[in-house]
Order: sequence, then structure tokens, then C-alpha cells
Amino acid sequence: MALFLEAIRRRPHAAIDETFPWSVSALRSLQTLRFTAPVTFFMGENGSGKSTLLEAIALAAGAATAGALDIADDATLTGARRLAATLVLQRRAQPRARMFFRAEDAFGFTRRIESEMQALDAQADALLGDEGAGLQARRRAAGYVRGQRAALAASYGEDPHAQSHGETFLAILRRRIAAPGLYLLDEPETPLSPTRVLALLSLIYEAAREGSQFIVATHSPILAALPSAQILLFENGTIGTAAYDDLEHVRVTRDFLVAPQRYLRHLIDPQTP
Repeated sequence: MALFLEAIRRRPHAAIDETFPWSVSALRSLQTLRFTAPVTFFMGENGSGKSTLLEAIALAAGAATAGALDIADDATLTGARRLAATLVLQRRAQPRARMFFRAEDAFGFTRRIESEMQALDAQADALLGDEGAGLQARRRAAGYVRGQRAALAASYGEDPHAQSHGETFLAILRRRIAAPGLYLLDEPETPLSPTRVLALLSLIYEAAREGSQFIVATHSPILAALPSAQILLFENGTIGTAAYDDLEHVRVTRDFLVAPQRYLRHLIDPQTP
């Protein structure tokens, strides 16, 4: 089994301080983190540092983003940039595709595609109206531009906003994930129904079989059940491997589904001891 990204390490003598992201204990204590499977899940409570580390890896790897902004221009990644500057990536090979995608970026991405399609329409019209060039030359140039627009429409539809958030998210992933590649996904289950999470699980599994590597920050017990996946748990200020059945996400979800009344009785009757 060959992985594109085998490990990340803190640069020797990297300068850190008390501000974010170093205020997150797991990130402050990070020295070396190894990846041992084609699919790795970052799991842990909100604020434990998993998304910030995922973002930093994406920045250090030079990943493209499927969002409204390029990763280099995204102001929300300021803290992750500071972390990325202290990381060394141990790579076996350079993947053909490197993509970073957050669930909240789906609509931003479709707006970006829609804007590009509108710009190509305007460019084609301008080329046809340019009387300084011959008619045949104008038609050829406009045809080339319209071909670019048609390719976007074929991939994302004439109206990229015509689907629900979850459908849009899955559609983007299906079109952007092409083996072999390194794919960094942040909480991709957020807009998805349980059935759609299973569809995403299948998509990740098949792409990993074909040679892709995934690092996924998630809270989903469904995703984390992927066979042979590596689970890294951000807990108590450290990052360590964890077994699926030992995850709190799994235990709480199982307990709730078996006996929801135990969790809800205080809402129904606040006097219940």
C-alpha cells in the first residue's frame, strides 16, 4: 500500500506562541503524525483542532479548493496558515489531484461556476460583436469560448443551484474526485441525510481502492465505520489512534438509538432525577 502523504512533522525550532492555533492543546503538542491507511478520519469534540489541522495540511500540500475562493485567498484560513508554515510533509509521491473541500463551500463553489458561465457567455458575445476581426475568426473564437462554457454546464448543470445543498455537495464530489489524488474533506456529512452519507462512504471507498488517499475530519459514526480506515482521535490535548467501538461518537449514538427516552426524559419531565 503506497500513500501520497505518509506523515507530517513539526519543523525543528518552529516558533509558536499562546495565540490560535497554538492555544489548541492538540496542535500545540503535535510533533509527528503518521498516516497508515488510504482513508484517515480525524475525530473529536468541537474545538479539538481537527479541522484546523486538516486546513493546514491542505495549505502545506498546495491543494485546490472547491469553494468561492482559492485557498490562498480565503481569510478564514489565517490560523491554519500559521500552522501550515510550521509543518513538513513526508510524501512518497505527488498526487495528480489535490483537493480541499468543506461542506459550507458547496454553495460558494456553485456561485463561482455560475459566475464563470456568465462571464464566458459575455466573452462569446463580445467576440462575435468585434467587427475588427473577420466573421469566420470571430465565430471560431466564440465557438471555443462556448465550448468551455458547455463543459462547465455538462459537469454542473445549466443551473448549478437547482439542487439541494446535500445533492449539490455530492454532485461536486463525484465530479472532482478522480483517482489517484489526495482529498481533504472537512465534515462532509453536514448537509447529507443518512442515506446520502452512505453514498459518500461508497464514493470514498471506491476512490481509495483506485489509489486515492483521503483525510476526513468528521463527527459521523457512519463514515468512521469504513473498513480498514485509520481513526485519529483528538482528545485531552493529544492526537492518537482509536478503535471504532471506543469512540464516544459511536457509543452515544448507539445508546441514544437503543433507548432515546433515557436522553430525553429530562426534557419531557425536568423533575426526573
